[in-house]
Amino acid sequence: MTPSGTAIQTDAGMTGPYDSVLGVRKDLILKTMITQMPVRHELAKDDVRFCALLIDADPDSGRALSVERICHRLTD
Repeated sequence: MTPSGTAIQTDAGMTGPYDSVLGVRKDLILKTMITQMPVRHELAKDDVRFCALLIDADPDSGRALSVERICHRLTD
């Protein structure tokens, strides 16, 4: 957050399997990149996380008062 109250977000992460490439098993993505051959994508299933950004803003000015990163590991 800047001193003037501007909240800046470049990447909050994703909600889904953490050890993956956009939710797909990373070993399959690597195989595609190495061989340049198509591979059927399968969803990664382990270590699912919810990631977000919580911004408390002044309702009158719209300026950010606080910014909090949230990354919560979900369990089965």
